[in-house]
Amino acid sequence: MPGRSLAEWLDYIERIHPKSIQLGLERVAKVRDVLARSSPASLFTVAGTNGKGLDLRDAGSDSARRRIQVGLYTSPHLLRYNERVRLDGVPLSDARLCAAFETVERARGEITLTYFEFGTLAAWEILRPRRSTP
Repeated sequence: MPGRSLAEWLDYIERIHPKSIQLGLERVAKVRDVLARSSPASLFTVAGTNGKGLDLRDAGSDSARRRIQVGLYTSPHLLRYNERVRLDGVPLSDARLCAAFETVERARGEITLTYFEFGTLAAWEILRPRRSTP
């Protein structure tokens, strides 16, 4: 697994589940539990028909002034997968995404995940708050 490029990871996670959609949260919850991550961060869901992109762009661009970090996970992407996960408006590097995919892969064991579920868990792993050390 280690050493895969982003393109190789995306091809792999597209093929590991026989369906593109499988309803239910049980499988994702099991992998989340293995990752043993909790998140004290504020979570906002932006939904609706029009204006989501502008609102989210503005939230990311204003984060430095407010001294907060804004993580964003969206789906689908337009040109590159990296667009899906952003910190303060900046898409993540291939290396950061690949590292998160490796973490999810180790945690999932024999649990099958769809492409969306795998990517969502990777984004969750990336965007979870880190405790700062004094």
